[in-house]
Amino acid sequence: MVETFVQSTDDVVEFLRGQHNLIKDMFDDVVYASGSKAREQAFVELRQLLAVHETAEEMVVHPRARQDIDGGDQIVDVRLQEEHDAKEQLSALEKMDIDSKEFLDGVILLKTMVIDHAEREESEEFNRLQRDLSAGDLKRMVTAVQAAQAIAPTRPHPGVETATRNFAVGPFASMLDRARDFISAALR
Repeated sequence: MVETFVQSTDDVVEFLRGQHNLIKDMFDDVVYASGSKAREQAFVELRQLLAVHETAEEMVVHPRARQDIDGGDQIVDVRLQEEHDAKEQLSALEKMDIDSKEFLDGVILLKTMVIDHAEREESEEFNRLQRDLSAGDLKRMVTAVQAAQAIAPTRPHPGVETATRNFAVGPFASMLDRARDFISAALR
């Protein structure tokens, strides 16, 4: 399983920004991999981090943004649609030949989608949460995000973009995903 904790921090916004930066770097690891095995490993690690990262945001950050940011419902609804679209693209990539031009083109498209999403999330959601919430709230949210990531699915599940759906479906999807990951790794 890919390491999801990029740094120790007492601020959920800084923690998630750190993961955004790691994700950007991981896209380059996939695109510029030296061979099939390296590309496959880099893609698996990227897929896992994207899945757990988005799940944690959907379970912890977006509900808080809905509650505490003026216009939060509208902001979060747009972010959730972006996350759904990215999950669809990531799911499509899982079915492609990792050495194909179609795969690389798809990864580059996904990178653009994810970076655009992260930038909007940081400016429209994270900055406002950091400004409006107490240091204690931001610290508690780090703990909640880390807990959500520890039990999150490791593969994309389009259609599961809300906290309610993640709590209902997530534990079962996570068990299956982690078993699939373990078996796949054992067979490599």
